[in-house]
Amino acid sequence: MRPTMRPAPGPRATGGLGIALVSEHASPLAALGGEDAGGQNVHVAQLAAELAGRGHDVTVYTRRDSTDLPLTVRTGPGVTVRHVPAGPPEQVPKDGLLPFMAQFGAFLEREWSQAPPDVAHSHFWMSGVATLQAAGSLGIPFAHTFHALGTVKRRHQGAADTSPADRITWERYVGLSADRTVATCRDEVAELTAMGLPASRISVVPCGVDPERFTPVGPAEPRGRFRHRVLQIGRLVPRKGAELSIAALARLPDTELVIAGGPPPAALDRDPEVRRLRAVARAHGVGDRVRFTGGVSRDEVPVLLRGADLVLCPADYEPFGIVPLEAMACGVPVVASAVGGQRDTVADPATGRLVPPGEPMALAEAAGALLADPRERAARGAAGRRRVLTRFRWAAVAAATEEVYRQLDAGRRRSPSPAPVSGTA
Repeated sequence: MRPTMRPAPGPRATGGLGIALVSEHASPLAALGGEDAGGQNVHVAQLAAELAGRGHDVTVYTRRDSTDLPLTVRTGPGVTVRHVPAGPPEQVPKDGLLPFMAQFGAFLEREWSQAPPDVAHSHFWMSGVATLQAAGSLGIPFAHTFHALGTVKRRHQGAADTSPADRITWERYVGLSADRTVATCRDEVAELTAMGLPASRISVVPCGVDPERFTPVGPAEPRGRFRHRVLQIGRLVPRKGAELSIAALARLPDTELVIAGGPPPAALDRDPEVRRLRAVARAHGVGDRVRFTGGVSRDEVPVLLRGADLVLCPADYEPFGIVPLEAMACGVPVVASAVGGQRDTVADPATGRLVPPGEPMALAEAAGALLADPRERAARGAAGRRRVLTRFRWAAVAAATEEVYRQLDAGRRRSPSPAPVSGTA
């Protein structure tokens, strides 16, 4: 049975494009900090809103993972979210979603055959699999952003990597098939070219931050009984390095560590990763100085950031990392591992410190030096805010992404129409 078509888009501004953003597991409507809800959700939500503000009609396609979700949600002027019925309408870990991508792609193909977008932009490799299925048969130009690469994940996680066995093969195929790959940092370009993707079809567009939402002025999380507070925020998975933050805390006296992210607060006591980290904290003698908030909404994030003296981002690897930008926008200095996109965003020593990954002593030394010097913290926080305003506004990200779309759309209009593909509508 053919699904109900989405409502016809409203009138576009002159020159506006019809844009399809495909984000199979990372919904722009999801609460942040869950196992599969983090920077990609933010990226897609903000990019959609900014593109709509520039006069484009944007539809975000994400998998329907609850029976409570309607097929269509209008989130603002020019932005529609479509919940694609692919697989069971329930939470499924993203590493288990590949078997449903053919169904996801078939939905896109049916919908786009009726109202084709001018350009499609897939986010994460499985979205690329589904988008390629639909865009390839219909001759729709498409860009792709990986957000994370299987080669990097396997290098760092080894046997603990739960990705499908053929992820890297699929990633190479998607990258070679896409009209343009949009990388988010310089490290990613090196990884992509090592996979065999031609540099001429790679554009670098960073992630961004909203400096009107993330600002030094506004409500802040009230302080507790400790002199200092350090914050780690994001998905509660081992590679994000919360264990390192706990180990570093043992060398930071009169300081509490707030770890934001993970399951809803009511489910914290049942969560295996929370239980593991609490055991780690007890082993380091800091069990009374570590507090878990659970998953947080977008509105809570700047409040948490403004209540911290420092933000720690000690991931083993980080394809980009939006949290450092959000902290910098709030005027809070960052101590981050020198990996991936964090090497592009955190300017050491101007806005914070970059430390070797996997070294809690280095993390503690960098954090301790900043906690001991309020004037230095304030100076680096102010510098971080200036860096965000000059380099990482979402408006600038959207403008750069729009330029990629314009090039793809212009190329499509210059090319002859593709021949029909056998067996397709």
